[in-house]
Amino acid sequence: MALVKLLEYADAPPAVRAVYDDIMRTRGTDRVNNFWKALANDPALLERTWSQVKQVMAPGALDPLVKEMIYIAVSATNGCEYCTYSHTAAARAKGMTEAMWMELMAVVALANATNRLANGLRVPVDPQFL
Repeated sequence: MALVKLLEYADAPPAVRAVYDDIMRTRGTDRVNNFWKALANDPALLERTWSQVKQVMAPGALDPLVKEMIYIAVSATNGCEYCTYSHTAAARAKGMTEAMWMELMAVVALANATNRLANGLRVPVDPQFL
């Protein structure tokens, strides 16, 4: 259950509707997902977050599928169920296969395990890595 009201398009003030319209236009969809509806309780936060998402997730040196897969990895590690589901759906829409998803999860699991070992053992960083 959400801790804030999800602001539906029909109930949204004009500034929120403008962001919702941009989200739908940019993503080629006729709906706004619940994350944005929750953020809409603070229109400035909604606009700022959407602007950052558009900028960072746009095609660049990394292609959009790679960006989605990185987002999944971070979301899974941070324990964010919503973002893991959302970005897995987005990555699948961009061509991620089940084999890719399983391999990604294996890398995430390995990185988390070895990170804990390195941190726990306080292993000094090798000079050639610097």
